[in-house]
Amino acid sequence: MASSPMASSTPSPRPNLLFRHLRGQRSPSEFAAVIRRAAREIGERVSCDARYIGRVEAGEIRCPNYAYERVFLHMFPGRTLTDLGFAPRSAVRGRGARALSEAPAPHTTAPAPHTTIQLYESSPSGPTGPETHECDPYEIQSHEESDVRRRAFMSGTATVAAASLGPFGLASQNPAAATAQRGGRAGEAEVSAVEEAVRKIRLLDDRHGADGLYRRAGAPLRTAYALLDAGTTRQSTADRLHAGAGELAISVGWLAHDSGRFDDARSHYAEALATARMASDPALEAHAFCNTAFLARDSGRPREAVRASQAATRAARHLSSSRLLSLLALREAGGWAGLGDKAGCEQALTRAHALFDRGPSDADPEWMTFYGPAELEGLEAQCWSALGDWERAARHARRAAGVASAQTPQFTRNIALYTAELADDLARAGRPDEAATAGLRVLGLLDEVQSSRIQSMLATTARVLLPHRRASGVCGFLERHASLPRAV
Repeated sequence: MASSPMASSTPSPRPNLLFRHLRGQRSPSEFAAVIRRAAREIGERVSCDARYIGRVEAGEIRCPNYAYERVFLHMFPGRTLTDLGFAPRSAVRGRGARALSEAPAPHTTAPAPHTTIQLYESSPSGPTGPETHECDPYEIQSHEESDVRRRAFMSGTATVAAASLGPFGLASQNPAAATAQRGGRAGEAEVSAVEEAVRKIRLLDDRHGADGLYRRAGAPLRTAYALLDAGTTRQSTADRLHAGAGELAISVGWLAHDSGRFDDARSHYAEALATARMASDPALEAHAFCNTAFLARDSGRPREAVRASQAATRAARHLSSSRLLSLLALREAGGWAGLGDKAGCEQALTRAHALFDRGPSDADPEWMTFYGPAELEGLEAQCWSALGDWERAARHARRAAGVASAQTPQFTRNIALYTAELADDLARAGRPDEAATAGLRVLGLLDEVQSSRIQSMLATTARVLLPHRRASGVCGFLERHASLPRAV
C-alpha cells in the first residue's frame, strides 16, 4: 500500500531501552545470532541481523511480527511484549495505525483525538476510543483464513464485550464525516481517520468475528469514498487516501465474505481492486486479488481462484515479501485442488514451501501476520482434502495442530480448528477411532471457543462416523456431540 513520509512535526520514535538492556555486552550482530539460534529451537525462521536489532532499539519497530514475537517469548519466558519494551499490539494493529495524538491536522481545527471514523455512537456501554489494555501475545490474530480465529469468543469478558457493542455509526462531530458531507478537501486528519477505521474494524473482527459487524461497516466505507470524491490538497495525501479506502473496502468485503454474503464480498473486493488500479498501488492490488481468490475457492469457482492468485502474484512480484508470495502460491494450490489438478496443486505447494522457508521480512504486509507454520500446514491439509487424499490431509492437519499447540498454547481457537480438520480427515480416511479421539479433543475446547465453522465440521464428522458407531470411542463422541446445544 502506498504511503507518504511522516510529517516533520511528528515526534521521533522512542528508543527501546528495555530491549537494549537485554542485549547487554553483546554486539548487535552477536545478539542477532542468538535470536536466530533461539528461533531454530522452536522451528521458526527469522532473518534477524544487526540492522533489525538497531531498528528495534531505535524504536522504529514498535511491535514485532508474530514470528519474532514467538522467538522473543521463548528467549525470555514469563515476559510479555510490553516487558520487552514494545508497544501493545492493539496500538499498532493494521497498516497506518498510529497514536491519534501524533496525527497532524492541518486541514481541520478539531483536536486530533476526535479524528476517527467512529465505529460506535458514544454511550456508557460501548467503546468510545482506541483500546489501551496491555498486549496479550496470544490475544490478537490476523483475519484472513477462517472465522474461527475471529468468531471464537473466549468465555467470560469477550462474550460480555460482544454483547455490549453499540451501533456502528459515524459521530456527527467526526471531522472525516463532516468533511465528506460538506464536500471539503481531505487532509492529513481525514486520511488518518480512514486508516484508523481500518485498524479498528480489523481489531473488532479479530476479537468478535464478522457477525453483526458487516451491516454496520458501510458508513465508514461510504465516508472514505466520499472523501476520495472530494479530493485532496497534496498527492501524497491522495495516495494514502486511496490506499486507506481500498483497505477499508477489503476489510468490509471480508466481513461480508466471512458471514456468508458472497455477492456483497465480491462487490467490495472489486471496488478495492478498482481503487488499487486507479492509484497504481501494487500492494493493495495484491491484497484485493488474494481475497478474491479465497472467495472464489469458497464459492466453488476454483478456476477463478487460480486466475486471481496468479494476478495477485504478478502484482506482488516486486514487493520483496516472500511470505506474501508463499501465501499467494497456497491460494493458487487451493484452486488447482478444487479443479482436481494434482500436478498443478503440487507445483504450487512446492513453490509455497520454498518461499515460506526464506523467512519473514519487514516488507511483509500487516494484514497477513496470521500466516505462520501452522497455517501453512493447515492450508496444505485443505488442498489434499479437496483432492480426496485423506491420509495426506490428516498428516498435515496433525502437524498444524501440533505446531499451534507448541507455539501458541493459549491460542485455543487455532488448535480447535486444526484438530477439527484432523478429525474430519481421519474419519474419511477410514480411521474412526482416531477421528473420534480428535473430535473429543475439539469438544473439550468448546467451553472456550465458539465457532460456526468448527460446529459445522464436527457435524460433518459425526455424520461420517455414524456407520462406525460401534468402533472404539466413536459412540462416546457421537453422544457427546449430540448433547451440544444447537445454535439459534
